[in-house]
Amino acid sequence: MLQATRVVSSAVPFLPLLLSLSLGCQPAHAAAPPPSSSSASSAQQGSATQSPAPFASPPVLAGAPDVATLVAKVNPSVVNIVAMHDVKTRRSPFPFDFFDPFGGAMPQRGSPGPRGGGGEGVTRQRALGTGFIIDGSGHVATNAHVVEDANRVRVRLADDRELDAKVVGRDTRLDLAVLELQGIKNVNELPVAALGSSEKLRVGEYVVAIGNPFGLGHTVTMGIVSAKGRSIGAGPYDDFIQTDASINPGNSGGPLFDLRGQVIGINTAINPQGRGIGFAIPIDALKEVLPQLLRTGHVARGRLGVGIQSMDPTLAKALGLERPTGALVGDVEPGGPAERAGLRSGDVILEVGKETVDDAHELPRVVARHAPGSKVSLKVLRNKSTQTVDVTLDQLKDEAVATEAAPSSAPSGPGGYGLVLGDSRGGGAQVQRVQPGGAADELLMPGDVIVEVNRQPVGNTTEAIKALQSAPKGTVLLKVRREGATQFVAVERK
Repeated sequence: MLQATRVVSSAVPFLPLLLSLSLGCQPAHAAAPPPSSSSASSAQQGSATQSPAPFASPPVLAGAPDVATLVAKVNPSVVNIVAMHDVKTRRSPFPFDFFDPFGGAMPQRGSPGPRGGGGEGVTRQRALGTGFIIDGSGHVATNAHVVEDANRVRVRLADDRELDAKVVGRDTRLDLAVLELQGIKNVNELPVAALGSSEKLRVGEYVVAIGNPFGLGHTVTMGIVSAKGRSIGAGPYDDFIQTDASINPGNSGGPLFDLRGQVIGINTAINPQGRGIGFAIPIDALKEVLPQLLRTGHVARGRLGVGIQSMDPTLAKALGLERPTGALVGDVEPGGPAERAGLRSGDVILEVGKETVDDAHELPRVVARHAPGSKVSLKVLRNKSTQTVDVTLDQLKDEAVATEAAPSSAPSGPGGYGLVLGDSRGGGAQVQRVQPGGAADELLMPGDVIVEVNRQPVGNTTEAIKALQSAPKGTVLLKVRREGATQFVAVERK
């Protein structure tokens, strides 16, 4: 499973550079007579032939991007960010400090504060990041994790001015933050980055990233858009741009430009196991929430109150769809917006308003675009026919994840599926073992609890075995509880 690492780094105080010099030795000879004028002219011609005069300006080959001109235009709008954090640590009783060879006293590891004495102390740590100026009022966009729990934020502009910045808004779900520069005398003179459109961005386009990797400010890298709409397990709103432009710790919050000099993404994550794989938040996501962040400091989103899962070809066939599409409803929150509107477990949500839901990953993003309290129409597939359900959305809040109590019972097993089942404490039949190569192999796993077989509820192991054995050959639709969530599984019984 892909693991994304948020690119935040502590400051690097020193970067050693190794220079190699190669000196050639020339044998000594007796002094030679001065060359004649004709031989000197000939030598000058040869020298001119070997070392032509440089171009007045570097040529740009036809079809090649003029990256140097692009960077010169957009670089002033990029800023370096240093966020200071106070971290509690344990003091060491050791009475001496070690000294940093690059200048200044360096507290012993785990022993900040006064020397000796033990106990707890507080040390100041720094996190590096990048941002870009988004308007003439001095607002800067960056990642939320760059400034999370920061006691102080300092911003360095491209002209080397250093300013304090105040965090005016954060959206942790999208990992976005907006800062406001302090002490700007003439904000109208600030270089502002142009915001483009990530929706119009095409896979294969050239992109340029500018950032502060490892404290090396305003570093430029170039690559292409490798993919769009990537889900990397960062949350329900995953919708990343993948690029092979080099992104390293310190690039977090920095802009990803297209060749028109417009910001089309915000660099946020890397895959530590893979080189040339970086991820950026689409700029359209920032443009959607920016008004709320500037006005209230946070983002209010609508919520539907359902647990969903993605479709596969077998599930689609069992539910009466020609192809896998939509979001399959597993759980319906008691008393939530979906239940109040009559939405049921087993419904497939195909549209929200006028937006099509092609995959379950799209549903949270589509619903979140609607404000709490708004009324939206859902197009759902129920019992192989479509209908419209009107829902009034609640406000999205952090929710606790329910856990399944551990069931226990004597195992028994129906034939044809390769399953060993036992009673579940909360009702249904718990999967105790899955036979390798059986019909349910790689579809069910130990701990799953079967609660329905072909839309018929089963309350215990006996009922589940009876329903499974009497099911016709072909696709059998099972409703199961897995790790506190409800899912549907389609099993092909031969």
